[in-house]
Amino acid sequence: MEKPVHVFNELFLQLGLPNDGDAIEAFIKAHSPLPERVRIADAPFWTTAQAAFLREKLAEDADWAELVDQLSAALR
Repeated sequence: MEKPVHVFNELFLQLGLPNDGDAIEAFIKAHSPLPERVRIADAPFWTTAQAAFLREKLAEDADWAELVDQLSAALR
């Protein structure tokens, strides 16, 4: 069985954020640049639940992890 494949805007939906292109662009612009020394899940703009989701998915190396990495790169 194949793992489900998610797209970038679905990550925003999972995080409870608006997930249309303009909203994603605005989010990235508002929170960039994220310093290299700050792990994505430790960024100060996440809620506790959002940070926990990011940490969990990265720790599990879940199918979401690739998208979390893409978000991290976009914020830098």
